[in-house]
Amino acid sequence: MAVFHLQVLTPERTVVSTEVEYVRLPGVDGTFGVLAGHQPLMASLDIGVLEFGPFHGKRRKIALGGGFVEMRGNQMTVMARTAELAEEIDVLRAREAKRRAEERLRSRQSDVDVARAQVSLQKALLRLKVANGE
Repeated sequence: MAVFHLQVLTPERTVVSTEVEYVRLPGVDGTFGVLAGHQPLMASLDIGVLEFGPFHGKRRKIALGGGFVEMRGNQMTVMARTAELAEEIDVLRAREAKRRAEERLRSRQSDVDVARAQVSLQKALLRLKVANGE
């Protein structure tokens, strides 16, 4: 199978830079996949799982905090707000973030930013899902 280069970047670092056969991405309009030779593409990405592979015969996953993707030639660049490989996720920290977000959403206080708490909960649940290999 043909390969192409995948680079996943955040403002802080390069998360991954490797040759892949496919990438599955969380687009704002739904999940989509890309193979080598894909037409040029630019798309907005949602919070979700970015999957790529194979990597030594195994697919890998990234908890993606939204962003953009560009495919040009044999190069895909993902510019993400946040991105963590499954093996990098601190499960205890993710559980604590989930607990705090749920607590804020249950709170009846008027100063709680509900939309922000919902996004925090969504990200924490995603991180736990990716860390657990789901």
